[in-house]
Amino acid sequence: MKHDVSYMKDESYQLIGAAFEVYNDRGFGLAEDIYQECFEMELELRGIAFRAKQELACFYKGRELKKRFIPDLFVFSSIVVELKAVSQLLPEHEAQLINYLRITKQPLGYLINFGKGGGLDFKRIILSEFLPK
Repeated sequence: MKHDVSYMKDESYQLIGAAFEVYNDRGFGLAEDIYQECFEMELELRGIAFRAKQELACFYKGRELKKRFIPDLFVFSSIVVELKAVSQLLPEHEAQLINYLRITKQPLGYLINFGKGGGLDFKRIILSEFLPK
């Protein structure tokens, strides 16, 4: 993992700005599904392209597995976003996002947590092996 702050800087700023707007309007402690819908609406209002709940196929030696993964959002066609509504982000949340990044071969992902009092909680993860050369 690498922390290249310049990678997709403007897109990241827009994404987190939208998340802050949802947090400021809704506060913390609601169900994750509520935040998902509000966040999708906010992205739409801001004209930010996204795809929600897109199922990802997994493969082993060229054969498709039955197991599917469904990240919460793809924003700007390439940022993988996983939303949470928990009291704190845990290592397993980060592992979930890293799985999605590896499956999609995308370098940038965000964990966004609406469940913590005192402000929006988010984590940016970059997998350097998938950064454009």
